[in-house]
Amino acid sequence: MPSARRATWMLVATLGVGAGGLAATSMAQAEPAAMTGTVQADDAARHRPIPVSGRDRLYTADQSSNTVSVIDPSTNRTLGTIALGDQRVGSAFSPQYGGDSGVHGLAISPDQRRLAVVSVSSNTVHMIDTRTNKVLSTTDVGRAAHEGSFSADGKQFWVANRGRDTVSVVDAVHGGVVADVRVGEGPSKVLMSPDGRTAYVNHTSKSEITVIDVRSRKVGKPITGLGATFSSDQAISPDGKRIWVSHKRDGKTTVVDLDRKEVVTVLRTGPDTNHPQFVDNRQGKFVYLTMGGLDQTWVYKRTAGAPELVTKVRNGGHAPHGAWASGDGSRLYIGLEKSDAVDVIDTATHTVVDTIATGQEPQAIVYATRVAHPGSASNLGRQGLGQQAHNVPTLLPDGTAGDTLDPVKGRVLEATVRPVSGLDMIQLQARGLKPDTVYQAYAVTADGEKTPVRSFPTDKNGTTPMALSFSAFEGDSISIEVKGEATPVQKAAFAAQGSMHGHDVKTADLLYCDCC
Repeated sequence: MPSARRATWMLVATLGVGAGGLAATSMAQAEPAAMTGTVQADDAARHRPIPVSGRDRLYTADQSSNTVSVIDPSTNRTLGTIALGDQRVGSAFSPQYGGDSGVHGLAISPDQRRLAVVSVSSNTVHMIDTRTNKVLSTTDVGRAAHEGSFSADGKQFWVANRGRDTVSVVDAVHGGVVADVRVGEGPSKVLMSPDGRTAYVNHTSKSEITVIDVRSRKVGKPITGLGATFSSDQAISPDGKRIWVSHKRDGKTTVVDLDRKEVVTVLRTGPDTNHPQFVDNRQGKFVYLTMGGLDQTWVYKRTAGAPELVTKVRNGGHAPHGAWASGDGSRLYIGLEKSDAVDVIDTATHTVVDTIATGQEPQAIVYATRVAHPGSASNLGRQGLGQQAHNVPTLLPDGTAGDTLDPVKGRVLEATVRPVSGLDMIQLQARGLKPDTVYQAYAVTADGEKTPVRSFPTDKNGTTPMALSFSAFEGDSISIEVKGEATPVQKAAFAAQGSMHGHDVKTADLLYCDCC
């Protein structure tokens, strides 16, 4: 049954590398065999397409409203949200606060009856009944729990704890941790092979994939030689032969051959590369990759040789993030992190055909088939809806626009503002500024009046993955000025965190993991 929650809060100046979803086998791909491997469904039945219907549901994990949005994909309408905590900041600092924070990761059980929701700041895993939208259990797991997958029989949920060196094995039926598996520093996401026998774990701190025998929970020889150290997300092909590993900070994607247990290619992709998603349909076999820094989703065709870049889809909003396909592969759904919405992509034409408003700051996305009665919206609320974020113009110290989109490098300075709990959450992201430098950000009105928003340091690459401030934003734009060189403490903090840890302490801002 539910265990006591541990809400872990940190006051920080700068948020770690940001920002999606958890891998789980959808019914469109297959319901895998039981963990023993002795029960196999007919291959044709396992891979049959399931057309979009009113019984299907699309879910998003909304990190700022701390909700799960529930969408009817047959009408492209958000039915409501499941609230798991207060909106940022809400009553989060109260010693009596009992909600969750940083709702971030999702996974769907093989029978589609349980939705696992991972909250990265309160270190919890919720199990939600997809038929009733009710929470079945809440389990405390490891520090900065991020993304995971169900076992093939659906009885366990394996989740990676980025702030520790463990994968927690959760009892998906009753709740509670049944085991912890040590896998090395910074585990980010757990993938299960289609046959349920092997778990694959990528990392935020080393360029390899940990390989685990699921039955014995023994760690085997790792797959090494990935294209970068920090790996934000990964996905496995329906046939279990390839894993695509995204490297968000480095703008790369590693393709791994699982038969040979080796890297076959490293693709140069784009800034904030994230969430590979395999889609097999009548048009062929594809992999979609979200490019958060370019507001694009790239489409690769899987071939016997190197993957072929087919097209770049222009998204209908900012910062595409999590991705998931419908049961028949005819639609792909993309979460728009900085627009609080989901794009619907027609996979036959690779075009956006609709954009659906969701809760605030959608991260992971999951599609479930045949889980609800048409039109049903039981136990849903409205928290986080109708409060969409908007981007505001930015100005660099030399007077140039910081939000001009470079087709390769993305934007130098992005500013996103969204209402939360009676305040505005001001979210800054910087690329290509002076390294190891502290900048002061100002809200600027139409007549040029400036109000300080916050200061933030850059790392050795001139990057600030995310800096948050909470206030009443009354400006029309945001400008920045050089304040000085980063202090030794700030430099050490960036070096220590690598990706998301060891932030400089400041009394106005919260650490939330946007690192997927």
